Amino acid sequence: MLPFFHLLLRQSNDYNMEIVRSLLLFVAAGICEIGGGYLVWLWIKESKPIYYGLVGLAILGLYGVVATLQPSNFGRVYATYGGIFIVMALLWAWRVDGFKPDRYDIIGAVVALAGVMIIMYAPRN
Repeated sequence: MLPFFHLLLRQSNDYNMEIVRSLLLFVAAGICEIGGGYLVWLWIKESKPIYYGLVGLAILGLYGVVATLQPSNFGRVYATYGGIFIVMALLWAWRVDGFKPDRYDIIGAVVALAGVMIIMYAPRN
């Protein structure tokens, strides 16, 4: 177990709830970005009707708003979101597009997720 996870468990309930809220915001942002991007992809690459693209662009705009609700600064939030995006993109591709991640996809996603958890949630003075 990484040392800072033990420290997180010793934090106040308010701090733990802030982490839960932050993680939920990352998931919401990921759904907006991947879902919106997927609709634009379908519109352009698979000749779906234009409303796919318009709805996708609106959802992508919502992603930008959701990301601003994070409690940290821009750089840390977007660095962390990058790792979460990797995991969510693989999950989306698996569940929605029929892509089957291999062990290297999974290992890479776990490494990225561990790194961004340190970036975003490691206790700082």
